[in-house]
Amino acid sequence: MADVKNITVIGAGTMGHGIAQVAAQSGFQVTLCDLKQEFIDNGLRRIIQNLDKGIERGKLAEEDKKSALAKIKAITNLEEAARDADLVIEAVLEKIELKREVFGNLDRLCPQHTILASNTSSISLTEIAAATKRPQQVIGMHFFNPVHIMKLLEVIVAKQTSDDTLQTVLAVGSK
Repeated sequence: MADVKNITVIGAGTMGHGIAQVAAQSGFQVTLCDLKQEFIDNGLRRIIQNLDKGIERGKLAEEDKKSALAKIKAITNLEEAARDADLVIEAVLEKIELKREVFGNLDRLCPQHTILASNTSSISLTEIAAATKRPQQVIGMHFFNPVHIMKLLEVIVAKQTSDDTLQTVLAVGSK
């Protein structure tokens, strides 16, 4: 089982910002990547709002907010986002062509050990995995919205997913 320290989230929208927030609150170093700075800014704003609501409700301390935000690096450069990733979680639009393009790019840019996960709820992971040269390291991590409240993660294997990939993702998910 791989040791995951750095998680990259591709897409700062509805699901991506929540995945990044929960990963940071769980102690991982997180890189949040999207195409445009305005998408990044919106995602970060929503993370701050979520954390502030947690403080208002007495579920978080101000220090928890500071700690989580310090663990998130937000960028628009995919190559930089992929560079140190142990696990990448893709949360882009539910379009197979887009997901295959993202996974092909990640396959090329990420270190050999990196696990590539999709947040898809409906697209075949086997088809997504086929866009890479590491199909045994492709898996589904379907989070439920709102991610910071719903403590539910559906893990989906592709035909090619290795047991090591599955065990690593299950360990990350339980953390």
